[in-house]
Amino acid sequence: MRTEERVLEIIETARGKRAKFRDERVTMAHGAGGKATQSMIEGLFAPAFASESLEQLGDAGVLPELGVAITTDSFVVKPIRFPGGSIGELAVNGTVNDLAVSGARPRGLTLSMVLEEGLQADELRSEVEAIADAARRAEVEVVAGDTKVVERGHADSMYICTTGIGTLDPRARLSTAGIRPGDRILVSGRVGDHGMAIMLSRGEFELGADIRSDTRPLWPAADALLDAAGDSLHCMRDATRGGVASVVNELARASSVAMVLREAAVPVHPAVAGAAEILGLDPLYVANEGVLVAFVAAERAEQALAALRSVPGCEEAAEVGEVKSEPPGMVLVETGFGGRRVMDMLVGDPLPRIC
Repeated sequence: MRTEERVLEIIETARGKRAKFRDERVTMAHGAGGKATQSMIEGLFAPAFASESLEQLGDAGVLPELGVAITTDSFVVKPIRFPGGSIGELAVNGTVNDLAVSGARPRGLTLSMVLEEGLQADELRSEVEAIADAARRAEVEVVAGDTKVVERGHADSMYICTTGIGTLDPRARLSTAGIRPGDRILVSGRVGDHGMAIMLSRGEFELGADIRSDTRPLWPAADALLDAAGDSLHCMRDATRGGVASVVNELARASSVAMVLREAAVPVHPAVAGAAEILGLDPLYVANEGVLVAFVAAERAEQALAALRSVPGCEEAAEVGEVKSEPPGMVLVETGFGGRRVMDMLVGDPLPRIC
């Protein structure tokens, strides 16, 4: 036991230090949502821009004096169409979801499209239609945009950049500082579906499985949680790049608490679990595009979970862990074998680009 405590103490000390950006070149790892991304944000962007929102690693910037939240995102997925969705649908849902988990009802989007020379017009029409359909489902309007065309070979068919604005919901009192020991950790559905669907759709692995992306707007889930839990809902995040593992690590570090996940409680589609095992991946690190992680006070966790499960697409929502006080800044996983392991941030770029 003393050895385990010593190891945890060493890791805690290392993780308590502010990340620094010392790399000589940008690599794919800087866009993977793991340690390299964290070092770039904390060591370069946040100090340069003196931004409290960047410091808090939020999904959107909140401007309380204006009553709005704003977010921006870029989508570079390959292939642009995959089982369950496409880059156009992803661009809308990814943006409105960043607003939703920040406690803001999505209202408007701007849309910038970077098109590769030679892109088939039918592909462009399909994505424009996908964007329009997704916007209607999310009840958000595309209000402005821009288009650029780059030379052949300088983009993977198309890249999409979006900015979203939403009105802050008066029920929301969300912040990383609000996460407290005793809070229950909820996920709104199965994890890993999106990232695995993208990986398998590329044909790089000799695996066949009926796995579809979970891309969907999350405001209905956020709305249900706010209604059921009120002030007892302390924080939300959508588990995109780096999956659930990256979310809980970022928040444990930002709020100086410990988090314990129960591996057996995490909902994972059997096909995703099987594919992940064959590929040597942990589903908790695989990206999602329609799953949020919520931190709710224990006394309201049961009502919050029931409210989540009543939302279409969130029927498999689950309570997967608890916030603890020690060891601060760390995430531990209780395995199915009765042991515990440290779940750290992603190192390097172990997964193909999926968003």
